[in-house]
Amino acid sequence: MKQFSFSDMNRASGEILEAALIEPVTLTKRGKEKLVILTADQYRKLLGRSHTAAYGLEDAPETVHDELMTGIDELLEDGHV
Repeated sequence: MKQFSFSDMNRASGEILEAALIEPVTLTKRGKEKLVILTADQYRKLLGRSHTAAYGLEDAPETVHDELMTGIDELLEDGHV
């Protein structure tokens, strides 16, 4: 992970942000790590969030519910269940 100081951020913020698009970047103050800059995708992975949505049967949008029921009907018709 690349490291830059807070002073570097004042002088070369564009370069540091470009580097953060490739890999997380650490910002230091007085030699101690204070901040980490990372992409939104890296942050979501860290939190364990994905771009997919999950619903319960009761709160699923009508389109999701219809798609689920169609899939279940097809499985039943094909004898897979």
